[in-house]
Amino acid sequence: MLVTLLAFVVTLGVLITFHELGHYWVARWCGVRVLRFSIGFGRVLIKRVDRHGTEWALSAIPLGGYVKMLDESDLAPASSAADTKAKQSPESFAAQPVSRRIAIVAAGPIFNLLLAAFLYALLSFVGTEEPAAVLATPVAQSPAANAGLQSGDRITAVDDAPIKSWSELRWSLLQKVGDGGTIELTIEQRGSTLSRALQMPVLADPSAVDPLRVLGLRLATGTPVIRGIVADSVGMASGLKIGDRVLAVQRQGNLDVGQLIQLIQQHADKPLQLEIERDAEKLSITLVPSAVVQADGQIVGRIGIQLGGDPELVAVSYGPIDSVVKGVVKTFDTAWFSLRMMGKMILGEVSVKNISGPVTIADYAGQSAKIGWVSFIGYLALVSVSLGVLNLLPIPMLDGGHLLYYLIEIVRGSPPPERFMEWGQRIGFGLLSALMALALFNDSMRYLTQWLTP
Repeated sequence: MLVTLLAFVVTLGVLITFHELGHYWVARWCGVRVLRFSIGFGRVLIKRVDRHGTEWALSAIPLGGYVKMLDESDLAPASSAADTKAKQSPESFAAQPVSRRIAIVAAGPIFNLLLAAFLYALLSFVGTEEPAAVLATPVAQSPAANAGLQSGDRITAVDDAPIKSWSELRWSLLQKVGDGGTIELTIEQRGSTLSRALQMPVLADPSAVDPLRVLGLRLATGTPVIRGIVADSVGMASGLKIGDRVLAVQRQGNLDVGQLIQLIQQHADKPLQLEIERDAEKLSITLVPSAVVQADGQIVGRIGIQLGGDPELVAVSYGPIDSVVKGVVKTFDTAWFSLRMMGKMILGEVSVKNISGPVTIADYAGQSAKIGWVSFIGYLALVSVSLGVLNLLPIPMLDGGHLLYYLIEIVRGSPPPERFMEWGQRIGFGLLSALMALALFNDSMRYLTQWLTP
């Protein structure tokens, strides 16, 4: 819980600070006086005034932040519109030409996108070890099996775009799944470079499925290794130990974790022979998996062990220029993917259950932090893209809503009518309130379901 809370605070702190710094720096560059830079809302806990007269504050509610700039409402009251215009300070935000106001407002989300590009570039330059894009035996009758893919195939490109790791393969396919059509996979198979046409299925809700599972693609995990044993289970009674490597089952060798689990499930109350390796010694153990009835009524075999594998790892890193290019491309692809999913939600093609709130963000931040700094940096970049895209949406009360007003001002030659903007604020507030309520509801249902699931 402490790790999750700390990771959540760091995530919000970094992203909100960077977003507001975008507004602040561009406002200062445009000559606008900034009255307050606040991380959080509500009661001010800590504050300090700098030499420019800007109050830097940390407030009680950490779910956001704001930059308050000098505006008409901050000047002495005026008796008329003409008097207001006469007293309007050149350091006021409202006194700036529309081009500068657009730059100041757009700077926040743009800085979030720049931060994401920098973080993605940093990961590409530093380099990481990731599972290689080597396949286990494809699922029978799946698109991968129908395409002629085999166990041991190494995927090196998708539609001529080079692939170095399993995560790059997953990301590439995630952007293509659900639309149908055919993609070309370049593979290395027993020393030969071949091309395979993979038929992409058309899915009603592509967000509800794992694209690799739908296609029948599975990671080659290497020889299955027993990572844990449940007390008083069949596995413990048969003499299995943590660290045992399962070489064969029923005389079938070269099995991956998925295949081994499937064989165990298929042998409920039936003898099952395992050939294992323990401390360089080969042993043969016969056991009978217990019959367990699942929630769907299906009877499967269980022996009470936790299985893992050691997939082939590859070092994925790029030079400085390539890393920057990768960072920019990954940020653009992620932003475009987010917009596509939002569009599909509006059209009803993707479930609104995918909308997550602060509880899910905190949970994922904690999980990524526990995995390691590389995972956490990647998650930070992903959320930064989401924050940037969300704030650019043309919804009043968001940065994108203000940009919409400025575009109307450019077209009309004058700001939108005050009544129009008041109604826009009300509509924006209603939309954002409904969105937050839906996100919190999804968070609650998601964790309630996990808690009730045995």
